[in-house]
Amino acid sequence: MTAERALKRSMIVLVVCMALVAGGATGYRAAVAALKGRAVSALGPDSEIGDIRIGWGGVCIEGVKIRGTEGWPAGDALRAEQVILVPGFLSFLFGQNRIRSITIVRPYLSVHRTKAGKILAVPGLLAGGKGREAALESGKQASVRIGQITLKDGVVELFDDTVGRSRRKIRLEQIQASVEDIDAPLLAGRSRFDITGVVKGNRCDGQAELRGWAEIASRDSSVSLHLISVDMAEFQDYLTGAGDIRIRKGLLDLDLQSDVRDNRLKAPGTVVMSDLELAPARGFWGTFMGMPRNAVLTVLKDKGNKLSLHFVLEGDISNPRFSFNETLSTKLAVSMADTLKVGIGGVAKSAGDLGQKGVETAEGIVKGVGGTVQSLFGSGE
Repeated sequence: MTAERALKRSMIVLVVCMALVAGGATGYRAAVAALKGRAVSALGPDSEIGDIRIGWGGVCIEGVKIRGTEGWPAGDALRAEQVILVPGFLSFLFGQNRIRSITIVRPYLSVHRTKAGKILAVPGLLAGGKGREAALESGKQASVRIGQITLKDGVVELFDDTVGRSRRKIRLEQIQASVEDIDAPLLAGRSRFDITGVVKGNRCDGQAELRGWAEIASRDSSVSLHLISVDMAEFQDYLTGAGDIRIRKGLLDLDLQSDVRDNRLKAPGTVVMSDLELAPARGFWGTFMGMPRNAVLTVLKDKGNKLSLHFVLEGDISNPRFSFNETLSTKLAVSMADTLKVGIGGVAKSAGDLGQKGVETAEGIVKGVGGTVQSLFGSGE
């Protein structure tokens, strides 16, 4: 082959490659531009967006904010410094709906738990518009496959009206989370997740770890929860009865393995209380977890001021009777009684089957977000 012929062939190959790159770039930018338009319209009238930038890496949305509706316990329902969306390049070329990743930087989420036990988050987004409702109800709408959602340095505030006389606020900070394989809005198939964060306390901060998988469509799940050195006084209302002596200080460790199959829950767990200090008894009689205060303190002293309580939450999650607070406190009271080798009057060991409410609220939140994702990245038909 002559040098001139070789040069001509090289030029032809170069021109073809440049054409392919140009065509790919055009298609990619068109796909990213489509995502930009849907992002602006999907967040709703209560939202703000500081800036949207389009690049080779996808769409970067900065200064995202969704304000709380009237009566919401926080000024903002949701905000994030950045939301970075990376579409699947080849999937858009072949007409498929796949998002490679969504990264949310420094997000904030406020959650409201009502007196009835219903969990609400981003109410304006969940209410959605006609487009999102249609996306959820119509089986003809194309689903969107999201490879991974990542949260970096997040904050969650839970405003809870179910415990005590006044609203309680639980704050989680430094949340790092990843969720893999999300099919929106159908929510079929298993989505794996890994979440860590800091549980804020008055005297000290603890750690939280949540890992496992869930399939919202079938309600099956397998989740492990670990709380490490959490300020026990901040969570007393979830652990003890209303008339029990108050905790002055103490640390709480929790290990819980929850598995749900065919609406049947089995969740064995262990609570470890350490360095516990209780307030003085009011009058002659005072109890802690249903047990005499002095008996509890004696056992704690004998065990090096560290006490382990074992329990199992199990039942039919389709049962409408459900109160998580009462369930957990009852199970812990029974375990405390077993540990102290005494009985509790009026406490049934079979109490506390989990029911429908918690599952329905969680399902509603995920479906609402799923509908929004579909409106962002769906077929647009």
